Amino acid sequence: MTLFNAFLILLNTLILVSGQFLWKIGMTNRSVSFDSIGAIFRVMISPYILSGLFLYGMATVLWLFILTKVPLSVAYPIQSIAYILAVFGAYFFFQEEITLWKIIGVFLIMAGVSFIGISEFQK
Repeated sequence: MTLFNAFLILLNTLILVSGQFLWKIGMTNRSVSFDSIGAIFRVMISPYILSGLFLYGMATVLWLFILTKVPLSVAYPIQSIAYILAVFGAYFFFQEEITLWKIIGVFLIMAGVSFIGISEFQK
């Protein structure tokens, strides 16, 4: 895997996490009921939800390109960096708590991704 491919995976991950954050913003402080098609439609046409969907579409196109360049067994685990970004992003943007267990989990993810990355760069 090249450094450029690693950059593309990171970019894809950032786009996905940004889409999730937009969805969270779109759903925060809304009294949303999913009890009718109309209510679901109103949620779906929110600018934040639509923007998040657009980002997910962009990320999917980029992911398809990545899959032509990088083995799935390498690309997908590296994309788990999204969990790390989500934990810290949720802390900064949504004032969610960071617990000891979350920090331990982040370190375990980082270790796993490091092992996969190192094994691929040694080829």
